[in-house]
Amino acid sequence: MIPLFTEFFFYSFLGFLLEVLYARLLGREGHGRKCLLFLPLCPVYGLGAVAILHMPPLLQSRSVAVFIAGGLLATLAEYAVGAFYLWGCGVRFWDYSQVPGNLLGLICPLYTLYWGLLAVTLVQGIHPLFAPWLTQIPPEITVLLFPLFGADVLVSLWLLHRTGSPDCLMWYKAFLSPRRASM
Repeated sequence: MIPLFTEFFFYSFLGFLLEVLYARLLGREGHGRKCLLFLPLCPVYGLGAVAILHMPPLLQSRSVAVFIAGGLLATLAEYAVGAFYLWGCGVRFWDYSQVPGNLLGLICPLYTLYWGLLAVTLVQGIHPLFAPWLTQIPPEITVLLFPLFGADVLVSLWLLHRTGSPDCLMWYKAFLSPRRASM
């Protein structure tokens, strides 16, 4: 059995990588894809993955059920995280307000479909591939990650609340600027 926090951290990291890839494919490399100051994690992906992976086995055994229930669970996670950032810190990491059928710009039907596709991919492809490896991670590693994650969350939330902008988390941009790269 894989501990929940191990799954959460792993899929938050894969979500971060997916966000970076998505930004590059759309030519939006300058957009920050991080939700934390230091750790390369997108917690919305971790929360969504944990919710999907812990659906009842009867749902997980049917692709259509995974698509529908997984898409809805991930959308609920996206709404909860987006609402927390918006109302708790006054920042918005994404905005679907221009997409038809959106709810407060935090969720929309189009991305629910994307979440559904990701849910099927997770349950039928990604998790079976990585689960044997994840079971080999000693619980002590997760125990060590948890305080680092907690500290990063607290500092990140404080900065977000204080500045009102996710740009405060992109301290690394100064190292990536073209002017600095030519030096």
